[in-house]
Amino acid sequence: MSQKIHPKSVRLGYIEDWNSKWFSKKEMPDFIEEDQRIKGYLKDKLRMAAVSKIVIERAGKYVRVNIFTARPGIVIGKGGQEIENLRSEIEGMTTRKVFVNVIEIKKPEIDAQLVAESIALQLEKRIAYRRAMKKAMEKAMSSGANGIKVQVGGRLGGAEIARREWLREGRIPLQTFRADIDYGFAEAFTTMGQIGVKVWIFKKELFKKTEKELMEEAKVIDNVKVADVEPVTEIKEEIIPEKETETKEEVE
Repeated sequence: MSQKIHPKSVRLGYIEDWNSKWFSKKEMPDFIEEDQRIKGYLKDKLRMAAVSKIVIERAGKYVRVNIFTARPGIVIGKGGQEIENLRSEIEGMTTRKVFVNVIEIKKPEIDAQLVAESIALQLEKRIAYRRAMKKAMEKAMSSGANGIKVQVGGRLGGAEIARREWLREGRIPLQTFRADIDYGFAEAFTTMGQIGVKVWIFKKELFKKTEKELMEEAKVIDNVKVADVEPVTEIKEEIIPEKETETKEEVE
């Protein structure tokens, strides 16, 4: 209790998946180092392409690199020129055949990593940290998020003593494993020093039924109850006349 843990790592294998999908006992150290080099190179190369995450899959002599971005046009380039350059450069880092996939993020306003990077970029442009935080929170809540928490730490506003401040709107159930909570971290390099930005976004609660689904279930239950009740009334109507005929015969 009360111990900090990465919101994604605690949900791995339950509602979250790994960013590196492969298994190898012998070549594990080499693969980990190679993955880090590929991710670091792509993050640096595509700094202005709003890249949220990079997923690497390995199968035999093949490597698939999935790039999740809010600006796929910058990654692909004119006529697919940029993506071909990326593929050839990544193949130079590894001895395997490389495939590069670009996946578009439909709602960048509720992607925690992109929100954190946008706040960091605003801090570097000397925009007030409270204004940047509130603006990002308003956009996230209007885009359908159930809750958002933003925390900044460092020499805020050029103060001599570093401090930490945070704002929250809505719910952030960190200890609920079925809650889909996205986490992002970014750093702003200002003239006064380095400022860290952390963002938690509560998107939805998995395995929980919506009001519409509950209403549909209630209708089904009502229909089943009606179907169960109707045959009983019919049986009673059939039984009553039989008893009457039996009593008449006894009287005679």
